[in-house]
Amino acid sequence: MSRDARWKALLELLVERGRLEVEQAAAELEVSAATIRRDFDQLAEQQMLARTRGGAVVHGVSYELPLRYKTARHASEKQRIAKAVADLVAPGEAVGLTGGTTTTEVARALAVRSDLTSGSPALTIVTNALNIANELAVRPQFKIVLTGGVARPQSYELVGPLADGVLSQITLDVAVLGVVAFDVTHGAAAHDEAEAAINQLLCERAERVIVAADSSKLGRRAFARICAVESVDTLVTDSAVDEETVRRFTEAGVEVVAV
Repeated sequence: MSRDARWKALLELLVERGRLEVEQAAAELEVSAATIRRDFDQLAEQQMLARTRGGAVVHGVSYELPLRYKTARHASEKQRIAKAVADLVAPGEAVGLTGGTTTTEVARALAVRSDLTSGSPALTIVTNALNIANELAVRPQFKIVLTGGVARPQSYELVGPLADGVLSQITLDVAVLGVVAFDVTHGAAAHDEAEAAINQLLCERAERVIVAADSSKLGRRAFARICAVESVDTLVTDSAVDEETVRRFTEAGVEVVAV
């Protein structure tokens, strides 16, 4: 197993459990305890975890796994969700995309749609995600609008008051939200309050709002609320969502698309 693969696995285990012991991690990853100790030390130097005697814990109460280490989680579900979301977008629309792994897949799904290969523009994409803008900028048929702001290294998103000037001057046909939690009572949420604030502005400027989230994020709460469930028109999730969850969102006025 490569170092990058080990680090991704260690961070994912840490996010799930909150704490890892060296011997436990070594057994699960089938490597030596010395290798795990070295990995823990190097990850601690990057402030991606905190070392403890004999192990490691998540770094701080608002710990968030950086985007580059989340890309493989629920990958097939996210790709199915992304295609379904992309199919809800009409040619010529102005689309707001927040940052995140699922919305990145939405951007890729839009990029390969055969009916969006030409136009002036075929789509207008407004995003605060540097990686999404970078991927779509090579598509001349897409008009890319990137908000201002300060970059968050965890999610590649631009946040802060500099984005307000751009978002206050535009209107969107649809906003696609990538979220860490979506609950009928507590709404859509993110880990970071600055990130949530920008996502909320995108929602307010949009005619309709789509939440793109795999079923593991449903019924969960997170620190910073983006919007109430009443602000969401459509939830696109995977087929593992249970019937009770679908019923609750439907009763709240959200159309649920499970793929």
